[in-house]
Amino acid sequence: MATCTASKPVGKPKGSREPNPKKGGFFHALTEWAEMIKIEHTVFALPFALSGMVLAGTQSPSWQVVFFIILAFAGARSAAMTLNRIIDAKIDLRNPRTTSRAIPAGRISMWQASVLAAASFAVMLYAASNLPPICLQLSPIAIFWLSFYSFTKRFTWACHLALGVSLGGAALGGWVAAGGQLNTLAPWVLAVAVATWVAGFDIIYASQDIDFDNKENLHSIPARFGLAKALDISSGLHVVTVTALSFLGWVLGLGLIYWIGVTMVAMMLAYEHHLVKPTDLSKVNAAFFNINGIVSILAFLTILLDKLFS
Repeated sequence: MATCTASKPVGKPKGSREPNPKKGGFFHALTEWAEMIKIEHTVFALPFALSGMVLAGTQSPSWQVVFFIILAFAGARSAAMTLNRIIDAKIDLRNPRTTSRAIPAGRISMWQASVLAAASFAVMLYAASNLPPICLQLSPIAIFWLSFYSFTKRFTWACHLALGVSLGGAALGGWVAAGGQLNTLAPWVLAVAVATWVAGFDIIYASQDIDFDNKENLHSIPARFGLAKALDISSGLHVVTVTALSFLGWVLGLGLIYWIGVTMVAMMLAYEHHLVKPTDLSKVNAAFFNINGIVSILAFLTILLDKLFS
């Protein structure tokens, strides 16, 4: 999952250096790429794509459908993360927190990253072609948005919402891949829940760069509104997340297991906001990586179990 980062050209600071890729084979580049895009963080949003699949179907999807949904999502996320790192390479070089990333540190070249981004999009399109036709028909919209959102921090503090829309779209993708239609309310409610969840935790993550963003004239909610208000906005977005999940359960008439899951998700999000305070950002990584991984898996498991046993 990419966070809301992009660059706005500024003068080259004293002591900065341009990337100087180290020599290595393509296998080395693949290893660096896997670390660069944090493949393991697919856990954040893939469960919500699978949740869309489970909720849309009136019967269990085939293993082929499950496989191609996972493949499509993995390709889309890998492409988006790689593009994000390419687009932000120069600013990552100037940011002390990100200067060790693979591209600014010179461990993977821009052309290697570009090839891998294109290959990831190809994987997404191949997977989409093995799902209902609407998936391939909607792919250009997905490719555009996944390519566009990394630029939003250049001109709007709403960049976190742009990222949220990207992953909310994954839930819609899972829904239509399972044969569901988008002309009902339920898939859009799920998309709102995912979008506000992602935007809320991305604001928390972006709080680490508030000083740097202000210095570089980059846009984010923390940079625009200050740390305390930004965390309040994040909390508000997560209230919307829980409200949307609750409304989804009511619209679809889901059972007790689902409602237990929604309650646990609400508790985890409350704990996330307990960990991060305007005066103490030391637990941002724990809040961002650990809790949100649990939230997405927990939501999916309760949806799946409710569907199986209700």
